Amino acid sequence: MIILARRLASARRDPLTGLHTRAGWTTRAEDLIRRHPRAAVVLVDLDHFKTLNDTHGHAAGDAALVETADRLRAWCVHKGTAGRLGGDEFVAVVRDLAAVDLDALTAALHRPLHYDGMSLPLAASVGACPVAELPVPALSDALAAADAAMYAAKGRGRRGSRTTR
Repeated sequence: MIILARRLASARRDPLTGLHTRAGWTTRAEDLIRRHPRAAVVLVDLDHFKTLNDTHGHAAGDAALVETADRLRAWCVHKGTAGRLGGDEFVAVVRDLAAVDLDALTAALHRPLHYDGMSLPLAASVGACPVAELPVPALSDALAAADAAMYAAKGRGRRGSRTTR
């Protein structure tokens, strides 16, 4: 039974970043949304990740993913929970968007990555959706709205954030 519990727990964590996987994050996010009416979903997508990976190698790409995860985790610690949806796409849910600084997250995600004696540029687009702004406070709808906001941020030059308001 203990081995099964350990395997289940490890399956809910991304082995590279240590963040929750989609399944593990979804369970936590739905619970947080139920308990906190001012909750918000935040979607993060790395910009130019393929170029970084192709230019500097997969180890540099992995380092960028780990660093992004660390920065996202640090931003939402004690205020929510973060996860990795896959590839270079990350997600967080926070109890109250007004209580966190979305611009600080964006700034953190744009700091260079120091890797193997080099300073590699990092960039990310961020979209957020306060769940209270939805007709029904459903996680799937919040993710879709945060995704739309994130793509709107990408359209503004791939270096910002946008909230659905």
